[in-house]
Amino acid sequence: MKRNLLVSFLCLVASVASFGQRLPETAIPTHYNLTFEPDFATDTYKGTDVISVRVPTPTKTIVLNAVDIRFEDVVIEAAGKRQPAEVTLDPAKEFATLTTGQPIPAGAATISIKFTGTLNDKLRGLYLTRTKQRKYASTQFESTDARRAFPSFDEPRYKATFDLTVIADKGDTAISNGRIVSDTPGPGDKHTLKFSTTPKMSTYLVALMVGDWKCISDEQDGVPLRVCAVPGKEHLGSYALESTKHILKFFNQYYGIKYPFGKLDQIAVPDFEAGAMENTGAITYRETLLLADDKTTTENQKRLIFAVIAHEIAHQWFGNLVTMKWWDDIWLNEGFATWMAQKPMIAVHPEWNIDVEDVQESSTSMITDSVAAQRPIRQTAETRGEINELFDGIAYGKTAAVLRMLEAYVGPEAFRKGVNSYLKKHAYGNASAEDFWTEMARVTGKPFDKVLPTFINQAGVPFLDVKSSCAGGKTTVTVSQKRYYQDPALFQKSAAHTWSVPVCVKGVGANGASQQHCEMITQPAQSFTIAGCPASVFPNAGAHGYYRYNYDPAMLRQIKVDKDLTAGERLSLVANEWSLVRVGQHAVADYLGLMQAMKSERSRPILKEFSDRIYAIRRSAVSDDGRPAFDSFVRSFYGPIMQELGYAGRPNDTPEQKQIRAIAFSALGYSNDPGAVEMARKLTREDLEQPGTVEPSIATVAVNVAAWHGEAKLYDEYRQKIARAATPDEYYRYFGALAEFRDPALLTRTLEFLLSPEVRNQDLWLMASVVENPVGTKPGWEFVKTNYDALMKRLSVGNKSAVVALGDSFCSQDMKEDFANFIKAHPTPGSERRFKIATERIDACIDMRQRESRRLAEWLQKPKSAQAGAH
Repeated sequence: MKRNLLVSFLCLVASVASFGQRLPETAIPTHYNLTFEPDFATDTYKGTDVISVRVPTPTKTIVLNAVDIRFEDVVIEAAGKRQPAEVTLDPAKEFATLTTGQPIPAGAATISIKFTGTLNDKLRGLYLTRTKQRKYASTQFESTDARRAFPSFDEPRYKATFDLTVIADKGDTAISNGRIVSDTPGPGDKHTLKFSTTPKMSTYLVALMVGDWKCISDEQDGVPLRVCAVPGKEHLGSYALESTKHILKFFNQYYGIKYPFGKLDQIAVPDFEAGAMENTGAITYRETLLLADDKTTTENQKRLIFAVIAHEIAHQWFGNLVTMKWWDDIWLNEGFATWMAQKPMIAVHPEWNIDVEDVQESSTSMITDSVAAQRPIRQTAETRGEINELFDGIAYGKTAAVLRMLEAYVGPEAFRKGVNSYLKKHAYGNASAEDFWTEMARVTGKPFDKVLPTFINQAGVPFLDVKSSCAGGKTTVTVSQKRYYQDPALFQKSAAHTWSVPVCVKGVGANGASQQHCEMITQPAQSFTIAGCPASVFPNAGAHGYYRYNYDPAMLRQIKVDKDLTAGERLSLVANEWSLVRVGQHAVADYLGLMQAMKSERSRPILKEFSDRIYAIRRSAVSDDGRPAFDSFVRSFYGPIMQELGYAGRPNDTPEQKQIRAIAFSALGYSNDPGAVEMARKLTREDLEQPGTVEPSIATVAVNVAAWHGEAKLYDEYRQKIARAATPDEYYRYFGALAEFRDPALLTRTLEFLLSPEVRNQDLWLMASVVENPVGTKPGWEFVKTNYDALMKRLSVGNKSAVVALGDSFCSQDMKEDFANFIKAHPTPGSERRFKIATERIDACIDMRQRESRRLAEWLQKPKSAQAGAH
């Protein structure tokens, strides 16, 4: 499952008590025969569930999972004997115990259940989704919500085959994991659709969508492909369909295992909690992550759509073909899909510079991983809440970053062979972390089984203190390691901490670069030698390392950054510099001095990294008095870029140039550059009155910058535009900008709008954007507290802890105390670690403000020549 990349919510689910919730092994399913009959008039459905099972030992009870299911009739047949079963429900454990009068003998048995359920509004299970015209039914089962739709053995280890039948209204169709094998009239004025038998799969991968879906189709390597949406939007699937062809072709070649599930449908669902879900052969998406319009979709959004599709298709092998045995190894699904998604992007779109963007993604993961309360990749989880808490930046981003590092260590081809051997060995079955690293070690001949566990089983980022000295024509490099914490006090007290880290260094500087040298660091302190006596040793050659590193600031003066380092290495240096600022090793002024030294930089990911840090510095280290000088600094950096590219899009612009222009435009607009503000107002007016005439990447920035400098009249125009938006891109361009206004009254209107029926539950993420706005932080938080009950009713099952995540935007002691008091008075079970993380981030922001505000203001008053001397 791809968590939504557009929002700042950490999707968690409220848990029940901490007792174990795994099923006792009273029966093992082998096949399900399911029938669903939805009724949109009553928002309910009827169902039958015939489960073929194997009973290990004679028993009178069989336990399976069920939530919000009404059992009408249950019969169990075994050894030619049928007997009714009584049903006892345990809502806390989400168990349904079926009890018979006589023992069920060991061997084959059949459980026949008639049941009814509700098409709920929680975006989980078999739920209701709407457009202005009608209702639809759709599913979201990962991780533990198949049990909301039908009685089942709802654990990943219980793989089985499935036959699905749907009784649908006349004029409606259905989409499921298999292809439709028959469509017959009846009963009554309905019709019955039967789907082909699926391969063995886990319950969380079952999918069903019912409604008047419309699709466009194609094929790749003999696999039928469709992209489906509600009527009138199907044409917006063309970009996704074309991208899917490239992605599937790449994966078929890479894995050496042809796509194993016969057909591939991808469906844009109007209401959808996650970003996307990898249901076998029937992937579901938020509309904005599948549908695109050439006139309104930005280059960045197209790249995102491609990435999400690649992630979900990668899951068809990682997760669907081979599934983790239990949820503690969800990283085997999500981390691998995140890592794998980048490969077709690099192959199909080299102009996107994804290899450099990977470095930024690794850095983002290290930021996530730098709080003391963070979990390891492999985390024990038993309850619903504990399981859903695992779907976070650690499972996705950190795992992918570690895999990229290990792939570089063993070599891409050896890594691919190991992966493919693992997939073939466990196809249509389940596997664990041990299964993976054992097979990788066997195939690659490298100590995978010694290295990977040090990153999987312990939390945190390695911090390497790298020192070098030269004698006799050789350089001795000494590396010591400890854990990196974003909290300066914890970082200073951090004791030696050991990972098995593949470290690659290279010599750079006046004496010329040496060859790259890689060494496995397994001790708290370890030395090795490299040939020659370079002026400096760069500690992350190739920028593949999942670690932070220390260096003498004087080292930078020995490096010609633009010549000695690749783009990825430069990004590693920039991101690492910020990590040193965070813990007080370097000053914000050092970071800005590095920016000045790199003023000729034109790599999009690096310029994006700079812009992200500019936002963080403005939030945490710039005083009100210092803001004009800081804005002037930002304008001096991004102004020349804007002059080179111009505001108007050019016919020969590359995708990278379009996005660099957008980055510079945004930075200038939020730094009160008169030309940028005037241009934002002009282009926004054009986009409002003549949609599609402004290049999409620039249009999105213009709408946001105009809002930042806008008033009530413009706000009203945005609301009107939202109401009549023709495409998802157009809708979200103006919807997201509602959080950018600086009038507290307008931000309050936005929050009230979020609680109205006009806004879908899935889009309550905008609340976080309002609170993140410096003007909206306090009034936004007050609104959330006042309307907490109404908000919690609207939040979907997977977003109940969104209020806890709002703490990430606070940066004062009084807000910290108010936040803590409110959360303690309104606990959300299962979000305790998330609360600790938010509190740590508040403390880090307060620390930086106290430490850096005064000396940053002093530095900004220095002449430019003195500023540049910071490095």
